[in-house]
Amino acid sequence: MKIFSGLIFLLSATISTFGFEARDADSAFKAYNNNFYVVSNNLGHYKKNTDGGRSDFWTQAESIEMIEDVFERNGDTNAQRMITESINDFTNHYGVDWTKNEFNDDLIWMTIACARGYLATGNSAFRDLAKHHFDAVYERAWDLTLGGGLFWKTDNASKNACVNGPAAIAACFLSEICHDQSYLAKAKAIYAWERNSLFNPDSGAVHDNINLAGHIGRVTFTYNEGTFIGAANYLFKLTGETNYLSDALLAANFTRDKISNGKNLPVYNFGDGEGFNGIFLRWFVRFANDNHLWPQFYDWAASNANAAWSVRRADNLSWQNWNSPTPDATLDSWACSDAVVILQVVPTKMPEKK
Repeated sequence: MKIFSGLIFLLSATISTFGFEARDADSAFKAYNNNFYVVSNNLGHYKKNTDGGRSDFWTQAESIEMIEDVFERNGDTNAQRMITESINDFTNHYGVDWTKNEFNDDLIWMTIACARGYLATGNSAFRDLAKHHFDAVYERAWDLTLGGGLFWKTDNASKNACVNGPAAIAACFLSEICHDQSYLAKAKAIYAWERNSLFNPDSGAVHDNINLAGHIGRVTFTYNEGTFIGAANYLFKLTGETNYLSDALLAANFTRDKISNGKNLPVYNFGDGEGFNGIFLRWFVRFANDNHLWPQFYDWAASNANAAWSVRRADNLSWQNWNSPTPDATLDSWACSDAVVILQVVPTKMPEKK
């Protein structure tokens, strides 16, 4: 590995690259779809892996968000069509009421996907799905145990960052698409609880959970940092209160400097973790874009994008380990989503301040 001007260039036996381009984002998405996307009768979903199967509830939701990232980058009508296909396939498979699922975070991930789907397509059914399921989660998961916050599961055993950060984002979306300020109040309350209970304002770490005994699980993951950043950034947009920006900046610096040690994002080799970095990137890049923070973050973000694209295999599919070439083997769709997301969201050159 050689580093020049903060950009990482990796050479493999079959592929070399010297900087990602806009067309590479299209190529990565096309390769991902060629390997994983299944469409029939105007319904589409992603396979679990290159051998077949079907992605599970929450990773299917996040795959829909990946399609929405593509649409937001280029306004592509094919991606817009796929958003409709995939949300309709989701409801065809799971129905229009998902409250039998005990994982509150699962419902919230799909709530965000539906809210973004409404913004992309104008289909009010997607907005209604988002509203219904946020309301259901809030009703069953929020209480004043531990000072507030949402429970992770219906067993009410712990309150976790993986539901509270995304729920604050979902509530921000709903405050805008439903024109209802009560959702903004909920977003602020959920965020305040997460900040007070799981966030370290000295380091920027977002801890994973707190149980009923008050024990904090202090492990940190990129996706929790990302949704905390996303919620803070959205709340700043809606309120103008600068304390949210300060929190988000701390979390972004912590992810870059501590979790990633200033290098590539970490490699998560366990099931759910394999797509964590894509979630982080989605919300971190919005924060950097909205507040023109690229002078301090662009080299790191671009080096990760270059690394993701440089390890691709011959069919342009990249896995989540950006430190070694993607193998010609069975690959999980979730593990390959990070590379698609980063190429959609990170600009090919540092944006100029407007």
